[in-house]
Amino acid sequence: MYPHPVARVLLVEDSAAMRSFIRAALEAADDAAAPAVDITVVEASSGFEALRLLPRGPYDLVITDINMPDINGLELVNFIRKSEHHRTTPLIIVSTQAAERDRTRGIALGADAFIAKPFEPEELRDLVVAFLTRGRRSSPGGRPSGTPSGGAG
Repeated sequence: MYPHPVARVLLVEDSAAMRSFIRAALEAADDAAAPAVDITVVEASSGFEALRLLPRGPYDLVITDINMPDINGLELVNFIRKSEHHRTTPLIIVSTQAAERDRTRGIALGADAFIAKPFEPEELRDLVVAFLTRGRRSSPGGRPSGTPSGGAG
């Protein structure tokens, strides 16, 4: 039996509680996706910290919040999309800023999916597993799908 491929996910979120929640959802993805992929989560508590961690990549996926101190998630998305080394890395925005204009702006800057908080862990897990096992899922407009959960998180 061969070892599973290991996917590195950079999680950028200023809330320690939300980082723990997302990490738990991704660790559950290890079990749900087995034997497809093992996930290693690297955490950053700010956009600035994420910029320091990016050169230590590569990362197979980036998950970011929007509202953070110093460099916000939209600025981070913009930076990653302009970076020669990271521009093709799939990006998921997870945010309480769930107005259509916020979603549209995030996707326009280059995010591949947007999930509104609160969300069900399975929603994020399924989206992450899809990116990591099948590559980018396209929806109309060439972007993968990612919609807010209708339920409480």
